[in-house]
Amino acid sequence: MKKIICFIAKSFLLILILLVFLDLLYTAIYLQASDRGKIDFVYNSKGRVYDVVVLGSSRANNHFVTKLFEDKGLKAFNFGMSGGHLFEASLILKLMIERNYSIKNVIIETDLNISNDHRADGISSKFLPYIHNSKIIAGHFRGEKDFSKLYYIPFYRYIAFDAQIGFREMFFNVIHKKTAHLQNLGYSPLKVGSKGNMKNDIRALKPIQNKYYEEIKKICAENHINLIAVMTPMCSNTKGLDYFEKVKKIYPEIHNYENAVEGDQYFSSCGHMNDVGARLFTTRILNDFFIKK
Repeated sequence: MKKIICFIAKSFLLILILLVFLDLLYTAIYLQASDRGKIDFVYNSKGRVYDVVVLGSSRANNHFVTKLFEDKGLKAFNFGMSGGHLFEASLILKLMIERNYSIKNVIIETDLNISNDHRADGISSKFLPYIHNSKIIAGHFRGEKDFSKLYYIPFYRYIAFDAQIGFREMFFNVIHKKTAHLQNLGYSPLKVGSKGNMKNDIRALKPIQNKYYEEIKKICAENHINLIAVMTPMCSNTKGLDYFEKVKKIYPEIHNYENAVEGDQYFSSCGHMNDVGARLFTTRILNDFFIKK
């Protein structure tokens, strides 16, 4: 019996040592990464200067053509992340401030994502390699139910989110295999002519007082950043378009551009404009907020 207990104890110790080693190895690799995605691009950087930073979900990532800002002499980058929520938008802005970014304007897409204040695991997990190295990230996750497991169990986060930050992603970082996320200054164009679902029903969505939007407003105010909050276009064949007016009742400062671009020819799906539509919309934003009249 004593031998069995001793064997179990030694096995447990060996497994623990292995997990600690793998945790340190994976983390060391991520700490050298900066060309796979927008999160490591920010985390492993410092002191960048931008006239315009775009934040939000795919409805930011696919809708703001960064080059059009650059063509007007505005240094810009689109940090919108497909599948992301305001949880991730707030955190990446916090990291920019921590890294002494100089930012004049933040454009934040605040429409469908204002209806929830939980994290999007597919995106938020990409912050987790740095959770032990960043008080900002650890503090942002501290209120999550699985924080203790993510923070205190060695290598747990890499196993739990293997598809996002596991072996495959770690290996691609080792060989510096680039992705499309950083191309086009962060803007992800959708092809003209490719049609997804051109019907949508958002009647079940209810806008809320969103804690992460409130964080973004506070960060911008404290750092003298001009915040431009907008709702971006949807196709006319959407049920529940009064949702956007409900958002305005909670947050009157959010600019409603839900119908700024009309016509199915400008949409790749009901909630996402194609490249032509995005260019029309970005031009409207430039004219309304950045070009002196």
